[in-house]
Order: sequence, then C-alpha cells, then structure tokens
Amino acid sequence: MADNLDVDAMIARFRDRAHAVRNRPLPPIAGEERQRFIEQAELDHLDFAIIGDAEWKLVDGVLTLTVDLRPTS
Repeated sequence: MADNLDVDAMIARFRDRAHAVRNRPLPPIAGEERQRFIEQAELDHLDFAIIGDAEWKLVDGVLTLTVDLRPTS
C-alpha cells in the first residue's frame, strides 16, 4: 500500500476540504439545526486544516504525520 500512497496529494486534499468547508454556504435551516450545522462545520474545518498543515515521513512502512500546534510568534 505504501508504494501507491501519494502523501502530498492526500495532504493537499485535506487542505482543499478545509477550504471547501470554510467557504460552504449555509443551507436554508434555522434554529438549533443551524447552530449544529455551524458547529459541525467548524469542527470539520479544524480537523481538515490540521491534517492539511502536517509534515510527513514514511519510515519502514510507518507513515508519521507531524503537526506543529505551537502558537506562531
């Protein structure tokens, strides 16, 4: 499987997903359902953006993603 894995492309897809979630229009919903949609979109964006920012290495068949969560100065 590692031979067919394009990690750069995978990470790019996560960046694209983060961008798509951030720019997704709100459907015509209101009230609690609207709030749940917004909260889920925020979580989806965070998840996709974290992986989209990852650095990676593949050693002996083990893929390691490294994400620097330290605040930028």
